[in-house]
Amino acid sequence: MSETENPKTHPTSNAEKDPDDWTTGDETMTGAQASYLKTLSEEAGETFDESLTKAEASKKIDELQDKTGRGK
Repeated sequence: MSETENPKTHPTSNAEKDPDDWTTGDETMTGAQASYLKTLSEEAGETFDESLTKAEASKKIDELQDKTGRGK
């Protein structure tokens, strides 16, 4: 495997992967996702949904970052 093919040499290359394609996307969201999503939900005046999956939480975070102006 060449250096350009080794994912460890490009640790952010999977950062652009669609959450729908995550193999663990249907698992419960992580603690970090829950904490950040709760903060964003409060700032956006929306209800925090603690039942979201990892993939759903990621999408919601993106949506609320757009709405609140965070993460830019």
